[in-house]
Amino acid sequence: MALTAWLSGILALLMAGLTQSTTGSHGAQDLGPWPLELKQVFKLFQIQFNRSYSNPAEYAHRLDIFAHNLAIAQQLQEEDLGTAEFGVTPFSDLTEEEFGQIYGHWKADGGPSMGRKGRKVGSEEAGEPMPPTCDWRKAEGIISSIRNQRNCNCCWAMAAAGNVEALWGITFQQPVEVSVQELLDCGRCGDGCKGGFVWDAYITVLNNSGLASEKDYPFQGHTRSHRCLAKKFKKVAWIQDFIMLQDNEQTIAWYLATQGPITVTINMKPLQHYQKGVIKATPTTCDPRVVDHSVLLVGFGKSKVEEGTQTASSPLRGHPRRPTPYWILKNSWGHTWGEEGYFRLHRGSNACGITKYPLTARVAQQAKRPISCPP
Repeated sequence: MALTAWLSGILALLMAGLTQSTTGSHGAQDLGPWPLELKQVFKLFQIQFNRSYSNPAEYAHRLDIFAHNLAIAQQLQEEDLGTAEFGVTPFSDLTEEEFGQIYGHWKADGGPSMGRKGRKVGSEEAGEPMPPTCDWRKAEGIISSIRNQRNCNCCWAMAAAGNVEALWGITFQQPVEVSVQELLDCGRCGDGCKGGFVWDAYITVLNNSGLASEKDYPFQGHTRSHRCLAKKFKKVAWIQDFIMLQDNEQTIAWYLATQGPITVTINMKPLQHYQKGVIKATPTTCDPRVVDHSVLLVGFGKSKVEEGTQTASSPLRGHPRRPTPYWILKNSWGHTWGEEGYFRLHRGSNACGITKYPLTARVAQQAKRPISCPP
């Protein structure tokens, strides 16, 4: 059930009014009686995302949070310099703290302490011409289906699994879907649903000499306490090692186009309210030094000139909008979020810290020549 244009109009009016009344951090305080229109929007949100609350007090609390989040979405809409649209999402009844605890991971702002440090791929290796666009989703058997981590804090494991799957498909022309649950149960992190890092996932794959299939060892949404079943199932994919690329977007794009998808870890702050379009955040609205969510980078391109809308506060209002270069990223929050489970970030400005930890596995030392990334 999608929000109609009529509903979008109501949302715009509501958010404009809410911006002034809900500034600052949101607490549990009563923000006063809400208009009937807001309650109708909230009811549609409950229906669309199957939300119910245990008692009237919890309902009132979540309605307050919902209203506050509409104001934040409106603020993001006004501040973002790209074509992104922000509004009601599956996470609109969560506080920023709740959202971070469930869907992010430990803050990776102190630098990786990898037990097996990978070499940094330098720009001297990027000697081949790079295509203007790249989208690995268009290649058959490369990108697996969108996963949903639910209430398990395992974005790091799902990003790494997607990376291994893509590289396996590119190198051996063999589609594969590996077990995220094995990474959670058998890793060095303890409780894998409480967070981790992509390099933890790769070390687990190396220690276990590969991964079982998703079909044999399915995702549970929680960690099996002290029950690693890795030895019980046949391995369907494995890796030779893993590396970290240079913190340079040109190098990252070259590697992505010529070798395959890679994992990146970003600041996920704008994603709670993201609906579609290209996010072009500033260091103020999305601090690139603080990254807390791992995703799979699957392509890049440029938006059409006519895409997106301009807000009254945009400095570009009244001027032609230039094509926006962007990254295409695969998330792990289900296909109902964002652009059918994907989102786009501005390319060329280190948006949300995308260059901080670009990591990838390598599935073979003597791999066949990779297929070309589809435009």
